[in-house]
Amino acid sequence: MNSSNPPIVIATRGSALALAQANAVLAQCRAAFPEVTFETIIIKTTGDKLQTASLAKPGAALPKGLFTKELEVALLNHQADLAVHSLKDLPVDLPAGLKLGAVGKRADVRDVLLYRDAEFLNTAARQEKVDRSSASASSKRGCGSIRSIIDFLPGATIATSSNRRKAQLLAMRPDFKVVEIRGNVVTRLQKLADKPELDGLILAAAGLERLNFEITPDGQLKGGAIPAGLRALRLEVEEMLPCVGQAAIGIEIRAHDERIAPLCERLNHFNTHQCVLAERSFLRGMGGGCQTPVAAYAVIVEEKIWMRAISFLDETVKRAEGRRPVKEAVELGQQLAAELATAT
Repeated sequence: MNSSNPPIVIATRGSALALAQANAVLAQCRAAFPEVTFETIIIKTTGDKLQTASLAKPGAALPKGLFTKELEVALLNHQADLAVHSLKDLPVDLPAGLKLGAVGKRADVRDVLLYRDAEFLNTAARQEKVDRSSASASSKRGCGSIRSIIDFLPGATIATSSNRRKAQLLAMRPDFKVVEIRGNVVTRLQKLADKPELDGLILAAAGLERLNFEITPDGQLKGGAIPAGLRALRLEVEEMLPCVGQAAIGIEIRAHDERIAPLCERLNHFNTHQCVLAERSFLRGMGGGCQTPVAAYAVIVEEKIWMRAISFLDETVKRAEGRRPVKEAVELGQQLAAELATAT
């Protein structure tokens, strides 16, 4: 790579989280190749447009490639040289001429339950009585510090846009009501703070981390332009298995772009890449996309990939796990998909 070539263009969505991820990749690129010029372009996807649109059909299945298609078109039209994705949003079957060129080191893979702090609400309700204003705080439910989702409010209404999360929540807590929510991270947090009909919200820990939010040791959510009085509980993978590719950043490129290949070698985190290859192979074997109610999580232990998987297809809970050599990542995914497909 040399500076005489045109700038390398990085395509990204325009949400705060997407920009944070793209800027992290941009910083890596500039550090690895200081002599090369890099630029970013922001592309609005179908998913971005739907996030702000009213939902005519709540709960309707969303199309594949919701947050990726327009970025892929930019790659194929040579308007961009690489596209930065939350890997969980990237379909397992890519358009002809494109490939997954690199995968960044995985962040915290866990999901997080966000909820209102009971003590904060009590203080606000007392203040409202003094001010004789509308008793909005007193109409909301909150909770103190908890160690598990099993300890959360009875009959709680939890918001999530994920069928995977919904299925696992209801398996743990059949008394919950799970409703759909859309919007960026800050918008969702504001909805939780404002709407009495919501008791909790599930988001990815990695997304919160990349937006510089902090979960304090006592469970308070801090940082950024977020509503006061929110608490957070990290859900261990034993409670809620993450979705395929969760917490990893994927770099999509043209399949035979020799100029970008050296860059991808520097950006790629080998262990994470192998793990998500196994997970994405599993998802392909299950015939699903990012909204399919399945989950899989792979880690490398003693030079082997260990993967756990769960399926809620046909409203039947099926689990599987397996270990294979690192070089057999794809085969491990295929193996667990086949096991779940034939399980009774």
